[in-house]
Amino acid sequence: MPIDILMPALSPTMTEGNLAKWLKKEGDSIKAGEAICEIETDKATMEVEAVDEGVLLQILVPGGSKGVKVNAPIALLRAEGEAEGERAPVVAIKPAVAVPAPAPVSRASSRVVASPLAKRLAAAAGLDLAGVTGSGPRGRIIKHDVVEVLARGPVQRAVAGDVAGPAPVSGVAPPASAVAAPKASAGVDARAWSDTFGLKYRLQANSGMRKVIARRLTEAKQTIPHFYLSVDVDLEALLKVRAGLNAKSDGYKLSVNDFVIRAVSLALRKVPAANSAWTEENVLLYDQVDVSVAVATPAGLITPIIKAADTKGLAAISTEMKELAGRARDGKLKPEEFQGGTFTISNLGMFGVSAFSAIINPPQACILAVAAGEQRAVVRDGALAIATVMTCTLSVDHRVVDGAVGAQFLAAFKTLLEEPMLMLL
Repeated sequence: MPIDILMPALSPTMTEGNLAKWLKKEGDSIKAGEAICEIETDKATMEVEAVDEGVLLQILVPGGSKGVKVNAPIALLRAEGEAEGERAPVVAIKPAVAVPAPAPVSRASSRVVASPLAKRLAAAAGLDLAGVTGSGPRGRIIKHDVVEVLARGPVQRAVAGDVAGPAPVSGVAPPASAVAAPKASAGVDARAWSDTFGLKYRLQANSGMRKVIARRLTEAKQTIPHFYLSVDVDLEALLKVRAGLNAKSDGYKLSVNDFVIRAVSLALRKVPAANSAWTEENVLLYDQVDVSVAVATPAGLITPIIKAADTKGLAAISTEMKELAGRARDGKLKPEEFQGGTFTISNLGMFGVSAFSAIINPPQACILAVAAGEQRAVVRDGALAIATVMTCTLSVDHRVVDGAVGAQFLAAFKTLLEEPMLMLL
């Protein structure tokens, strides 16, 4: 009797998802642990691995289907050694919303096999993947292949109809007349639209991740009483310790952000009231320090988690963070690697931002905004001096954490960064 392959739940709250594509076709042999299809959630595109071995007898839900309910059969598997029986009627299962696969960006795109990240990068650059040679398994085009082609110089643009590009510069929808009959004039991208004021823009569909981010941040800003505390951190001692440690081994290269993660985790141990969350009935005081770190991806922000960060040294944090960030950008994080966390760090220092405040990531009570280290004038022992200083701003949920608790946390955090040898004990 055929075995049902079910739509998996990739997170505790997931009720449905999109079946992006099948990596196997009917009649293919499948081994346990082998990737068989790609499922899109609101945070990432993940490969689903087979649990049983056998032959893919029938695909019930085609690639490109949206709104497929969790635990609904999506395919039938004939177990090894079992005689081939009758195929189930295709109408036995229908996804909640079935839509055709996205329109190809070129005449040859139906034959192009590429990772979701490679497709997004190519679409953003207007690159026709039909002319790209893939270096991945079975000739699959991966991120490296697209980056390599773009680095060579001008590329062949994808045909009109591709909707990738910057967000609209107008706050209004295109007029009906413009949507009905878009026209391209000389020197204007055929994908551009014009509103009644003559402003040009292109349409970019909101990803599931972008929609979730918009909903959660709007809710957070409207319902959480934020207040903000800032502190300036002198990084001179930290930079010397970092340089010394990095010079001693080629096995790691510590970043300032690695020190920030370590300092946050130790400061939360010193001030556990900041490691908390709000519910209507209780304040949750977390026993474990799980630090979420915001990472920018093509689809939006995601926050992979350094779990039990206070128990890990700088080298371990550095290695784990690099690995998590890489898989986050490729859309390959597991749900448990980005869902949860007790405190969030958002670091924009690499972009030269001098100071900013972040929106709290509910249900957490705090998020720390880390800016760039800048050379500033400071007073030491009554004399003017130059030092590298970094401004950090703590956004706090006042329902959970009072001003005094927030100030105590920042004081502990500042001490650890300015006396980095304390983090090595």
